[in-house]
Amino acid sequence: MEKPVRPEKDGSLLTYLYGRRGGRLLLKLLCAKWPSRLAGAFLDSRLSAGLIGPFIRKNAVRTEEYEPGPYRSFNQFFCRRPRKGARPVDADPKALIAPCDGLLSAYRVTKDLILPVKQSQFSLPQLLFGDPVWREFEEGLCLVFRLRVDHCHRYCYVDSGVKGDNFAIPGRLHTVRPVALRRVPVFAENAREYTVIDTEHFGRVVQMEVGAMLVGRICNRQGAGSVRRGREKGCFLYGGSTVILLLKRGAAALPEEVFESTRRGLEIPVRMGERIGTSLL
Repeated sequence: MEKPVRPEKDGSLLTYLYGRRGGRLLLKLLCAKWPSRLAGAFLDSRLSAGLIGPFIRKNAVRTEEYEPGPYRSFNQFFCRRPRKGARPVDADPKALIAPCDGLLSAYRVTKDLILPVKQSQFSLPQLLFGDPVWREFEEGLCLVFRLRVDHCHRYCYVDSGVKGDNFAIPGRLHTVRPVALRRVPVFAENAREYTVIDTEHFGRVVQMEVGAMLVGRICNRQGAGSVRRGREKGCFLYGGSTVILLLKRGAAALPEEVFESTRRGLEIPVRMGERIGTSLL
């Protein structure tokens, strides 16, 4: 894993949207379903292809790591596939791998079931919309992978096993950048989708995808059935996004410095398939 980094500073537009009265009124409109659907339809169209070049330059996207185009729309570029071998999966089957590219924060779930995520707090029942499965993760681990717009927006299964159905929770679409986390319980309000997976090396886990502003679609590839470690689970379309992983107590160990970095407000850059921990089962 790379050295931890501090979250990037919030842009002036996000500061206005969340910090000013007029901005919050505009935010209510932006977080409604129809702006997200309208934006999604445009970004799926050929008219959006002209945005690709400026986006690459502004965000310093390393295009050599991905399959070449041509891309017929911005969304087709945004969910681009890594080149073969660009995201190798750790060969040790007991290695806990990162399910995506992102910035990792790690938390030990306390007995009162409150998850401190940046400047907000969320309970497991809120996160899972009251699904009683949350009780199985008392005193376990919560791993949060925050994706920036320049990251690869495809994600994979962390282990082989058998998964249940995908449960979609509709919600308001808020940004997952730090300025939003100071003002709204982002993971409790955002649209999200999760599945429970009975894995071979980590027992039962929950893998959740959280949408963000202008992310109207979380595209998971399959329903209930067998899954394979490192196999693509799905992708996000345009916007910032988050993947959350819940593990039961005693299922896995992560280096203590990961938790220490989170306590200091730092995030650790990781890449899909990279080893971040080890199975204890």
